Order: sequence, then C-alpha cells, then structure tokens
Amino acid sequence: MCGGYVLEWLDTLISVTLNPVKSEVGSMLPEDINKLQNLIMQEKDKVQSAIKFTVFNLNDETAIKCAIKNYHSSLVSLLDQALENKVQVTEKATFQPVLDNVVACIEELLFLIERRFTSYLGIDERVPATYFDLLKKELLKRLPRAAKKHGEQHSLTAVMDIVVRETEALLNLPTDKHKHTFREMFYLKDLCLELEFLEYSDEAMLYTTLDEVLIRMNFNSKAYICNLTQRIAAHINSVEQPSERMERLLFDLKSFKQLHKKPGTIFMTQNAVLHKQVDNWFSQEIFYLEKRIHYAIVPLKGGEQKAAPKDKEKEKLLSILSVDQMALILRAADDLRIVMARSLNSVFKNIVPFLSTPYQENISYDSMRSKSYSAESRDKEIVTETLQQMIMKINEY
Repeated sequence: MCGGYVLEWLDTLISVTLNPVKSEVGSMLPEDINKLQNLIMQEKDKVQSAIKFTVFNLNDETAIKCAIKNYHSSLVSLLDQALENKVQVTEKATFQPVLDNVVACIEELLFLIERRFTSYLGIDERVPATYFDLLKKELLKRLPRAAKKHGEQHSLTAVMDIVVRETEALLNLPTDKHKHTFREMFYLKDLCLELEFLEYSDEAMLYTTLDEVLIRMNFNSKAYICNLTQRIAAHINSVEQPSERMERLLFDLKSFKQLHKKPGTIFMTQNAVLHKQVDNWFSQEIFYLEKRIHYAIVPLKGGEQKAAPKDKEKEKLLSILSVDQMALILRAADDLRIVMARSLNSVFKNIVPFLSTPYQENISYDSMRSKSYSAESRDKEIVTETLQQMIMKINEY
C-alpha cells in the first residue's frame, strides 16, 4: 500500500498542473475543475491512510521516524509551492477554488501528522519561511480572538493580555535573530486551542481556570511568573499575623503543587521551567517568614524568663523546625541508635516536653510520634537541608 512515492499525484498537481509558470491553468474548463476537486479529496484520504499504515505496520522505530519526517517535510514543501501558486493568480480566477482546496488538503495532512505523530518529528528544527508565515498569520488572528472571547471576565484580563503580548512578541522576532521551531509552533497552536475552549469559573479562587491552563502548559514567561507570584504575595499579605501568613503560604503552595503538569511542554526553552521558578519563590518566602517568626519570638521568651525566674524549671528549647520536622529527626536518631531508650515512644516522651515551636508552646509527645510515620516530602526536604547546613558548620569548627 505504501510502495513508491505516495505524494506523487499531489506533487505533480501542485508543481506542474496548477503552477502558472509551467501550465496554462487559466484555460481549465469548469468540468475539469470539478473533476480535480473530487480527485483532491480522494487523494487526501489515500495519503492519510498511507501515513497511518506507515506508523502502525512498521516495527522499526527509526524507519517510522524517518518516514514521518519525510512525509512532513515533503508536505511543507508542497504547501510552500501551493501558496506561491496562489500568489501568482488573481482571486477572481476560475480555478482559484482548486488552489484553495489543495492548500486546505495539505494543511489537513500536516495537522494529522503534527497532532498524532509529533514524537516522530524533529520538533527543534527550523520552520520553513513560507509555512511559518502561514502559521504566524493564523496564530495572530486566533490569539486576540480567544482573548476577546473572555474580555468581560475582569479577573482574567491582565493575564490574558500578558499571554497575547508575549506570544505576539515571540512570533514577531526577526527570523535572522531567532530560530522559530516546530516545537514553538505546536505549542502555540495547542495554547490557542486551550484558550478557545477555556471555560470561566466565577469562583473566587487564587488560581483561575486560565492559570490552570498556563501552569499545566508551562507558560514560563517572566512577565506571567511575576504576575502570578505578585498575586500569591497579595493573597498571603492580606492577613496580618505571621502564623496566619505561614498557614496561607503553605496552603497556596500545596494548591500549586496539586495543579496538573503536561510533560515535555514549555513556552520558552531558554527560560527555566515555570514550576521550578515558582517552587523556588515559595521556598524563599517560607524561609523568610520562618526566620521572621523566629526572631520575633526569641526576645519575647527571653523577657519572660527574666520576669519569672520561678518558671526556670519549665524552660523549653525553641526550634524553628515544625513539629513534623522534629519528629523526623527524633525518629531517625532512634533508628540509628544515636539516642538509646526502651522504645521510640520513650524517646519522644523524654525529649518532647522540653521542645517548643514558634506556633506551639506545648507539644504532645504522642502526637509528634504519630506524625513521624506520615512525613510529607516538603518536611523531608527542609530537614535534609538543615542537616546539610549543620554538616557544613561542623566542618568549619
């Protein structure tokens, strides 16, 4: 079924039959035009079947990749020639519908490859100039149209403006200074599709439905990440108490991490991925707030000790680590027999009464013991970082 040059008929039609330079296309009769229209549709179905046959009947991945890349590059070249043919004839020409049909046919074949067999393409290769111009015109129409669709939703306006501005800036970069790749074009086409089918939710949420799309698609524009972190900061700073800010900060981080990610997707390949940048922002904010709470409480506790010397026997050690984080350290100390006791319960019972945190003066040793068995990944990271800092400090002694 796939023997020979499958695109031969289309190639001859575009390169010779419909090429004003090589043929007298203006002399085509109406019946010839109608016959060509039907043949183009039949040929499109034939080529689609051949492409699918190639993918699903070859066992060699390298051979499949080579065949799909050849199909794609050949179709792009034919599209360039078809568009050039259109430029050379007037819009009132009797065979203009045939040229339009041929262009639509090739675009549909390219769409099949780009949507279903992307993994076999060299997506980091430069997009041919004529094909890029076609995609650019399409995207520059679709993006503002999709933004306008949600124009009445004021909570989306600022972010939607950033999306349109950043994508237009990417598309308008001079071709001699920027290599527009198939990866970029596929990404922007997917983004347009997402925005066109975006459903607005009127719930007052920190992360809007538009944010969910952009975070999932790793829209790592500096302008968008700045806008996102500013909104998160405003949400956190809307409460005054440091403990409440910390609680809200951790909740916003948890909500962010629960948002879906689309693997292998990125807007700007030269920038760090969005999730890494926002995670780093959260880490810095948490570290800053923990220090701020710590330094605010230590002098206060010191003053209480001077005012009430009778309570000296109740003096506790203040740790900037949370209950969950201290639980991990004590459990590890028991497992490694760094501290010796009859049981893990005995370790917590003898140590915990002398500990406190910026958020909790009196800690239940039984509760801390229970939490040592259900550690979260973030708590493990903080404990590991703390121990690494201690190792560095010890090496300095």
